[in-house]
Amino acid sequence: MDGDTTARLIYLCLLIMAVGGWAMTEMRGKLSQSLRFLLIWVLIAVGLIAGYGLWNDVQRGLIGGQTVADGGTITLPRASDGHFYIVLRIEGQEIEFLIDTGASTIVLTKGDVRRLGIDPTALDYSALAYTANGAVKTAPITLKDITLGSYSDLNVRAEVNDGELDISLLGMTYLSLYRMMVVGDQMELSR
Repeated sequence: MDGDTTARLIYLCLLIMAVGGWAMTEMRGKLSQSLRFLLIWVLIAVGLIAGYGLWNDVQRGLIGGQTVADGGTITLPRASDGHFYIVLRIEGQEIEFLIDTGASTIVLTKGDVRRLGIDPTALDYSALAYTANGAVKTAPITLKDITLGSYSDLNVRAEVNDGELDISLLGMTYLSLYRMMVVGDQMELSR
C-alpha cells in the first residue's frame, strides 16, 4: 500500500469511529426504534441498487420491442445503451440477439445453444474468431430454421462462442440478407 492509500484508510477508520460513536450515543435507550429505522433505510438502499441494476431491462420493456409492418418491414427501437436488439425464432425457440455489424457471423452463447437442444460441451471448438477482446474459440453449427417476421431461412451457418458472452450476436452473414436503414432511433430491416 502506498502512502496515499494508507492515509485514506486511516481517515476512513476515523470517520467510521466518529459516526459510530455519535450513533451509539443517540441510540442509547431507543435501540429497537433505531434498529427498525436502520433496517428501513437498508431496504430502501437495496431497492434503489436493484432498480438501478435492472433499469436497462425495464426500460427496454417500456420502450417496446420490434414490430413487423404489413409489408414485412421489421422496425427496432434503439435501446438506452445505444444498441439495437432483435428476437429471432430459431427452431421454435425465441432467442434475443444484439445486432452487431462488426461480427461476421451469427454467434450464439452456450446458454442459447442449450435452449435449442444442442449440448455445447459436445461441440468441436476448433475455429478461432478475432474479437475486440482478443481471439476466442468457436464451434461451427448449422441452424435448420430461422424466422424473423414473415421471413424464414433454412440451414443457416452460425458459431457457438466458447468464451464468456452475455448475449448472442447477429452478424453480417445474416444481416446481409436484409436492407438495413437506421433513421433516428429506429432500425428498419426489409427484403
